[in-house]
Amino acid sequence: MNTSDKKIMIIDHDDMTIEILKFILKREGYKISIAKDGINAVVRIPTIMPDLVITNIIIPLKSGLEIISYIKQNFKDIRVVALSALGEEENTVEEAFELGVDDFIAKPFNPNELLLRIKRFL
Repeated sequence: MNTSDKKIMIIDHDDMTIEILKFILKREGYKISIAKDGINAVVRIPTIMPDLVITNIIIPLKSGLEIISYIKQNFKDIRVVALSALGEEENTVEEAFELGVDDFIAKPFNPNELLLRIKRFL
């Protein structure tokens, strides 16, 4: 399976982050879908069935932690990378890993590092 077969969902309310991620990931050949809030993400995940989800921790309507929990309870094969400016807050990072997040990346992130981590899962 090459990268063009892989689907990644980005869940974030920040347009700049979305545009940066779209640019990086599309250039690598991934199929991208976007959700700007937690409710939209929960509704769309079962129909899109992404291979990987990149979610911010702080998003409207449902938190990134709630999204991680939802995915890990219902879709064991979907990998989840949490992205947050809260990288230095240990409790949030700890909780994300307790819920089953596959990786955690602090903002601002290095695009090459992000890609390497994604490729490791896909």
